[in-house]
Amino acid sequence: MERALSLEPMRKQPLPSRTRSMSKQRVAANIVYYMLFSLMAILIFVPILLVVFGSFKTNLELAETSPFSLPKSFFHIDNYVSALKEGNMIRGLGNSFLLVVLSMLGNMLLGTMTAFVLNRFQFRMKKWILLLFMMAMIIPAYTTEIARFQLLHTIGVYNTLGAPLLIYIGTDIMQIYIYMQFLEKISVQLDESAMLDGASYVRIFRSIIFPLLLPATATLAILKSVTIMNDIFVQQLYMPDKKLATLATSLTSFVSTRSSDLSMLCAGIIIVLLPSAIFYIVFQRYIFKGLMDGAVKG
Repeated sequence: MERALSLEPMRKQPLPSRTRSMSKQRVAANIVYYMLFSLMAILIFVPILLVVFGSFKTNLELAETSPFSLPKSFFHIDNYVSALKEGNMIRGLGNSFLLVVLSMLGNMLLGTMTAFVLNRFQFRMKKWILLLFMMAMIIPAYTTEIARFQLLHTIGVYNTLGAPLLIYIGTDIMQIYIYMQFLEKISVQLDESAMLDGASYVRIFRSIIFPLLLPATATLAILKSVTIMNDIFVQQLYMPDKKLATLATSLTSFVSTRSSDLSMLCAGIIIVLLPSAIFYIVFQRYIFKGLMDGAVKG
């Protein structure tokens, strides 16, 4: 005989006390997480928003109204026009762009070649070279600034684009680590097959290794470019000539000469902020993808 099916609804079994406590802890953790995230967003974006409002106001309007009040018109761009002309921002943008492009190209080639040698070859001084990279990261850069300044002055690149280029092109342990993690996922059999076909190490690097390192290269290039765009110390110290001013140093000079004109200073800050912000927002997915791919071995 077939069993008779019960039509009575199934009673809900109460959740174990341990499961309920874990669920409450998860909800509490999510609440704390979103509260901290919201607080950080407020601390970061509210000052930027106030500067944006101030850049569209006149000095009189800025003095008479609250910083949180909207400007009378968002089409008041006289502050931006004056900042571009008087603050030397156009020339600064050109110098910054040139510095970023040349630094990224040199840094990309040097970093990939260094990681390729350290990953694929075994030699005596390999551990010592990696140790030197680690020491360079541990020692504060300002402690060696006098020696670096004397060296760059001696070789004749002071007050030229060559001085910051040599500094920015130099690779660091973060680049080496990310590149070597990518190289761990590239099979050595590809190198051996290419060598059997008569390819040299230069051809292997150019045709096999470098194209496969493009995700990591894109990530590091974006991070490097944003760092260079926002750097003031190196550019102001090694390129004091006004003709070599970048966006960051142009803003510094502009602040010192127009410190009382707050609305125009707000416009200058937004002009300097926009290139880095746009660049980072557009390419942020490549940054996280490259970092995650490099952090996990296949």
